[in-house]
Amino acid sequence: MTSPLKAMRDLLRDDPRYKLDAYQFIRESLQYAHENLDRIGPLKYGENDSPDIDSPRHLTGQQLCEACRLYAIDQYGYLAKMVLASWGLKSTGDFGELVYNLIRIEQMRKSESDSREDFDNVYSFDEAFQPQFELVTDETE
Repeated sequence: MTSPLKAMRDLLRDDPRYKLDAYQFIRESLQYAHENLDRIGPLKYGENDSPDIDSPRHLTGQQLCEACRLYAIDQYGYLAKMVLASWGLKSTGDFGELVYNLIRIEQMRKSESDSREDFDNVYSFDEAFQPQFELVTDETE
């Protein structure tokens, strides 16, 4: 049996598109999603599960992409897009590649309804990490 560390080393050697930091970012984004469900949206439950049963909850590919976007902005602010690009991440499809690489080495799991394509074209990196400015007016004047 291959240790998780060896599996990750082999993965980085076999697929050099992404840095180790990118895989760590995906794991942290997953944790972020579970801690910030109000910002991400409700999680899916298994077919026979209900929210009051202590069962594994599952993010969709789109929800994980949104968690990645929000987490990147929280962590890196205006530099989010540049930081992600330095790790090889240029589209939401790259998040899917990371997830499915981790599934392949048994470091993440997927449900039967999941597919790699769930991560494609969820949003444009060019727009998703642009600063959002809100104009606040003083209504007392």
